[in-house]
Amino acid sequence: MFQLINIAETERISTYYKWNIITQDPDDNKFVDCAIAANAKFVVSNDNHFNVLKNKDIWPKVELKTLKEYHRHLMEEK
Repeated sequence: MFQLINIAETERISTYYKWNIITQDPDDNKFVDCAIAANAKFVVSNDNHFNVLKNKDIWPKVELKTLKEYHRHLMEEK
């Protein structure tokens, strides 16, 4: 079985603060909290609950990309 954690580029991130940015589905917050702790530029998701990340008043800023936008981003980097 393939395990993402065993890939050399995978980094384990511990979160020490819960931002509770997503109120419609609080279980999704673990992904945003991890992205913030990792100083990620964006979260990739087609889940509408993450649209709150598009709010310009939220800090710390983490951009939301759909799968299609992320694919486009990857193609631009080549």
